Amino acid sequence: MVERHAKREAEQGSRAKGPPVPARRRRLRFTREGKYFVGLTFAIGFAAINTGNNLLYLVLGMLLTLIVGSGVLSEIALRSLVAARQPPQRLFAHTPFLMGIRLHNAKRRLPSFSIEVEDVLTEAPRAPSAEERPLDKKCFFLKIPAGRTQRTSYRHAFTARGRYRLTSFAVSTRFPFGLFEKARRLGGEQELLVFPQVLPLPALPATYRDAGEQRSPRLGRAGEYHALRDYRQGDDPRDIAWRNSAKLGRPLVREHEDPRGQRVTIFLDNLGASSPSPAQHDRQEQAVSEAASHAAHLIARGLRVALVSRSFDLPAGSGPAHLDRMLTALALISFVGPDVPTPALPRDVLHIAAPFASASEAPDDLDRVA
Repeated sequence: MVERHAKREAEQGSRAKGPPVPARRRRLRFTREGKYFVGLTFAIGFAAINTGNNLLYLVLGMLLTLIVGSGVLSEIALRSLVAARQPPQRLFAHTPFLMGIRLHNAKRRLPSFSIEVEDVLTEAPRAPSAEERPLDKKCFFLKIPAGRTQRTSYRHAFTARGRYRLTSFAVSTRFPFGLFEKARRLGGEQELLVFPQVLPLPALPATYRDAGEQRSPRLGRAGEYHALRDYRQGDDPRDIAWRNSAKLGRPLVREHEDPRGQRVTIFLDNLGASSPSPAQHDRQEQAVSEAASHAAHLIARGLRVALVSRSFDLPAGSGPAHLDRMLTALALISFVGPDVPTPALPRDVLHIAAPFASASEAPDDLDRVA
C-alpha cells in the first residue's frame, strides 16, 4: 500500500511540475580504494594464470565475488527510491535557509543503505548557461528501512533574486564496500521564487513621519489615540473616558485614528541601462532590496502600502498576503529603458532607492521624497 502511495505521489508531482525526468543509465565511478582493489585483482589474476596455483585462483574468485556483490547490492540500494523537497514558505536572496529533503524507500522488504542526495539546478537568474549542475550540499541517509521515509535538510543561500528551477535529484551510494560509487537521477522538478534580500532598518526615517504616512481624518476604535470629545447619542460606551468625565462632570469619549487610512506609496524607479556594468548591477539590486525592506517594515507596522514602478502598479493593501504580492513583483522586476515613462504618482509618494538619474548614472541619495 505504501508503495502504491509513493508511486501515485510521484506521478502527481510530475504532472503538476512538468514532464518527468527521463530514465538515465546508472553512472559508475571508481573510488580511490576501488582502483587499488581492481588493480590488486588484476595482479592476482595474472599471477594465477601464469602459475596455475589453486590458492591464487581461490583468492581471485573471492575478489571477483566482492566486485560483483558490490554492484548488485548498490543497485538494490538505489532501486525504488522516491525523493521530494520541503522548501520554506519564503526564500530571500543572500539569506541562508534549510531545504528539507524527504526520501522514501518504496521497496517491500529490503532496506537501502548509505544514500547521498544532491539537488540538481538547471535554471537560475542571470545564469551563463542552462546546464544542469548539482548544488554544493549533499544529504546523507545511513539507512532507510523498507516502506519507510527518512527526512533531513541541507543549508543553502541563493545569491540572487528571481526564479530557480530544480529539475531532479542526484542519488548515489558507495554501499557496501566503498569500492565504487553508483549514481542515478530521480525526478523532482520544482520552481522556487527567491525574494529580494530584506535588510533590517535600524532607525525610522523622518520621511515616514513627514511625508510617507498620510493619516486619514476618519475615526475608528483600533487606531492611535486622537482626542477627547463630548459624548453623543449612539457612541460606544467602551470609548467613554471615565476618569476625565468624572473630573469635568460630563461624559467624554476617546477618539482614535482609523488605521485603514495610514498608507505609504513606494515608488521604485526601475530605469536602468540595458547592459549594466557590475557596479550598476549591484546598485540595481541594492535598490530592489531597499524597496523590499521598506515594504516589509511598513507592513509589519500595520500600514497600507502601495508599490509602484515603471513596470507595474500594485494598489495599497496590508497584511502578509499583500507583502507576498509586493515581494513577488520585486523578485521578478527587470530594469527598463527611458522609453518606458514614469507613472503618475500620488502626493504621498515615498521615493525609495531610485537607483538611476539616467541610464548610466546613479544618484548618491537613495531615500528621497518627491
